[in-house]
Amino acid sequence: MNAVEIEEAISALAEQPFDAVEFPYAFLLAFGNKETTLKRLRSGTSNKSDLDGVLQTNNIHLKSCAAGTVSETLAALKDSPATTKAKAKFILATDGQTLEAEDLTTGDTIACDFPDFPDHFGFFLPLAGISTVKQIRESSFDIKATGRLNRLYVELLKTNPDWGTAGRRHDMNHFMARLIFLFFAEDTSILNGEDLFTATVTQMSDKDSSNTHEVISELFRAMNTKIKDRPTANLSRWADAFPYVNGGLFSGSTEAPKFSKIARSYLLHIGSLDWTKINPDIFGSMIQAVADDEERGALGMHYTSVPNILKVLNPLFLDDLNVQLEAAGDSKKKLDNLRKRISKIRVFDPACGSGNFLVIAYKEMRAIEAKINAYCGEPDRRTEIPLTNFRGIELRDFPAEIARLALIVAEYQCDVTYRGHKDALAAFLPLDAENWITQGNALRLDWLSICPPTSKAVKFRADDLFMSPLEQAQMDFKNEGGETYICGNPPYRGSKWQSKDQKEDMLAAWVKHSKLAKTTDFVSGWIAKYLDYLDAQPNAVAAFVTTNSICQGQQASEIWPVVSARGGEICFAHLPFKWANLASHNAGVTVIIVGLSQKSGGTKKLFGGETVRECEGIGPYLVPNQMHAVVKANAPIGQQSKMLFGNMPRDGGHLFLSSEEAAELRRDAKVKGMVRNFVGSDELINGKRRYCLWIEASEEEQARRNAFIADRLDKVAANRMASPAQSTKDFAAKPYRFVQIAGKAEKHAIVVPRVSSENRDYLPVDYLSSDYIMGDRNFALYDAPLWNLALIASRLHWVWIGTVCVRMRTDFSYSNTLGWNTFPIPKLTEKNKDDLTRCAEDILLAREAHFPATIADLYKPDAMPENLRIAHAYNDEVLERIYIGRRFRNDTERLEKLFSLYGKVGIQ
Repeated sequence: MNAVEIEEAISALAEQPFDAVEFPYAFLLAFGNKETTLKRLRSGTSNKSDLDGVLQTNNIHLKSCAAGTVSETLAALKDSPATTKAKAKFILATDGQTLEAEDLTTGDTIACDFPDFPDHFGFFLPLAGISTVKQIRESSFDIKATGRLNRLYVELLKTNPDWGTAGRRHDMNHFMARLIFLFFAEDTSILNGEDLFTATVTQMSDKDSSNTHEVISELFRAMNTKIKDRPTANLSRWADAFPYVNGGLFSGSTEAPKFSKIARSYLLHIGSLDWTKINPDIFGSMIQAVADDEERGALGMHYTSVPNILKVLNPLFLDDLNVQLEAAGDSKKKLDNLRKRISKIRVFDPACGSGNFLVIAYKEMRAIEAKINAYCGEPDRRTEIPLTNFRGIELRDFPAEIARLALIVAEYQCDVTYRGHKDALAAFLPLDAENWITQGNALRLDWLSICPPTSKAVKFRADDLFMSPLEQAQMDFKNEGGETYICGNPPYRGSKWQSKDQKEDMLAAWVKHSKLAKTTDFVSGWIAKYLDYLDAQPNAVAAFVTTNSICQGQQASEIWPVVSARGGEICFAHLPFKWANLASHNAGVTVIIVGLSQKSGGTKKLFGGETVRECEGIGPYLVPNQMHAVVKANAPIGQQSKMLFGNMPRDGGHLFLSSEEAAELRRDAKVKGMVRNFVGSDELINGKRRYCLWIEASEEEQARRNAFIADRLDKVAANRMASPAQSTKDFAAKPYRFVQIAGKAEKHAIVVPRVSSENRDYLPVDYLSSDYIMGDRNFALYDAPLWNLALIASRLHWVWIGTVCVRMRTDFSYSNTLGWNTFPIPKLTEKNKDDLTRCAEDILLAREAHFPATIADLYKPDAMPENLRIAHAYNDEVLERIYIGRRFRNDTERLEKLFSLYGKVGIQ
């Protein structure tokens, strides 16, 4: 269940007559528990309550109690030994009149009248496996409104299927934007009378809904008619009470979709909600899912938390404004200058979605301005920050309209907060027709035409605020000058997964560096557009939330030298973190934040967790003061041995054997040597046994005398002939062998998986005999000296690979050319090699002592055997003393030394 469905179920439960016996089970059902789970609880099989309540292990202990005993019952639930033993996360007590609950993990509590507990449903979302950010827990209204609007939207499309087609989807979305505005406006007295819209629809439309669309259409027409034009507009008397809104929100067609009785009921129900509670920070992101078929399944989940947005906006410019505010003290001149500066700042989000970044930037700037006004003794002063300074580009029309609405709502709410309700109302209508959100393709549009260089006027073909098709996206107002800050969270898509249209978008963005269009993530297109913008507006600063892969692997070595050559640099950055809101619906993507500016000599800031490090420069891998880009090397830059791919079969699985088949063939002396142990990454890490046929050319004839092997080789040949790849078809004539053979050990091999978890303190690596065939999911050093294993098993190498190689989400993706061949090591003496060989032997012997434990078993971070941990620690000490004569203090120091050494030996 998603949050909207849970809210609806909880609301329905609160409306029913209270049943003390059934309430606990109905509550759990509302949070997605299955009937079979509830049946076990009812029978007592899984209910471990010691207070005659309902206790669900690892979840909640709840109890219906006698009237007036809610607080005492909650205290008893908390003190219950069963609560502790079952590791319950929540306790809840109710008598049907009041309800109290506590989150035992955080200590947060709620207490409310029973009918009001649905307003706190977000408090309990972890019961449904949904871990939430604070704003969603506290925003029951926005989730409730999203759910009701979604039901109305779906119901309208049932009656008006043509409004759901591509040709009319914009009309439907624009209609929903109008409704949202009206719901908000009637509850905030923006309309002439309280609940004017809902009351008018109730009174003037028939209960059978036959004329509901006509009533709404007439209201739309009224709100697009200026007061001076009303006498000749022939408006219905009841519609004339509605104000002129302007801004294009009600311009164009006033047609409304037809309503069923159910749809009319939904409309009136939505109107009965208290829309003064709308939070533009969160509402825009969630409501855009209403109009997106693919996203509707996660209704209520589309929200970027304010703390995450501020990770972008604070270092971009808000921190500086607050510093200047503090420095101004009580100097009216300095405060006035700061106020003028703020009024001219432009915030531009070229991937604005429903406007989250712009809304938060606006609200934060209004808060600073309000402090200035208060310090200057002018608390009621009208804002000098125009909405037109908050500009955006959004590809889809509905989020673009919602972004405009969100900013309008934010402006009104800020006016109420800082100037009072009366002044806010006086300043609100009519809306200004100047549009600050453009619908279009950010990688195709010229950003300078939307947010031009300082002091130049904007002329980006204009009509009105809301009706903005791509060919007529508009801006038409003077740019007063000032600072420009570009920000946002552009869409993510790896180069291999980009659509044809996205590939063409990338070529348009990277027109000056077409190679990068083919090899980099989609998000890099916004970096390309920023560089073009920087050519004309050198003082513009940008900050984007991006995939961490643009600062890893080959992309790091391709993108950032271009940025530097074009005069740009990373002026601040956030190290990788999870950009996740609701874990049960979105595992989250690992992101970074990169701030971009023209090159300067100023101090740079690198954020990580709760720490901030100041440095002279931030390099391509987000390492302080290390500006080198690591370039693939076809051979090792140091004394390490050559590392090759494992072997690729392309056989349809027919060269592989089960344990029983391998044992049977090994009984035949003539072919037993052709049966080998096969090791892919899974086999290496998890100790799984797998077998394959490995047949030399000289053995093919003998192999075919075995009927089982002959049949397998025929199947391999057939499979390869059916392949669309000519390189595979070419090997149909040689079915006995793997298609790609990188190497085979004569004595032994050091083996490294291509992908492995970052959760281990050391990279998985093993030392195998020549009886093993390495699969292409591994890299191998064939017959290499054992001291190479000591390098791979070191913390130094873990840090290097984790930095310069690309990651699969957060897992390491090892590369021989980018990670191993470039690994910088000092000149090793024979004694150094002997010492490292002994370290490698000690590690292998420590593992052997725990046979048959696998690498996965041995390298669990919290369960690593002490002797193995000691062996690795000694290996690290020996190796690090070779580098600097002592142990490194931390991974940051390790990286700085590695990059410094790479700059000396790795760059030719």
